[in-house]
Amino acid sequence: MGSFRALVEVQLRPGIADPQGATIERALPALGFSGVSGVRAGKAFRLAVEAPDATAAERLVRQLCERLLANPVIEDASVYIEQAVADTTGQGGDVAALWTVAGVRHGGAVE
Repeated sequence: MGSFRALVEVQLRPGIADPQGATIERALPALGFSGVSGVRAGKAFRLAVEAPDATAAERLVRQLCERLLANPVIEDASVYIEQAVADTTGQGGDVAALWTVAGVRHGGAVE
């Protein structure tokens, strides 16, 4: 079994009204930000997963999306998988620096 980190990004499907994104976009000029458009709000989930390989880790995370993290009727979920590597520096260091991309998987709708 390997250790994997997963990032799940959930966003409303194109054509579904996004009132949160629209509110943010309307507020930007008042805050001094111009030239920004197409704002869409979403959710991000970060998970630690134990699985035999990256494919199995992705499969598990996609099942989580289907059953809990995303509403497949109105939301799309993108899944990204990273595999953990051991800290060989002996320094501890930043955990994020100890992960390398084993394979990036992403997709539109949750299958």
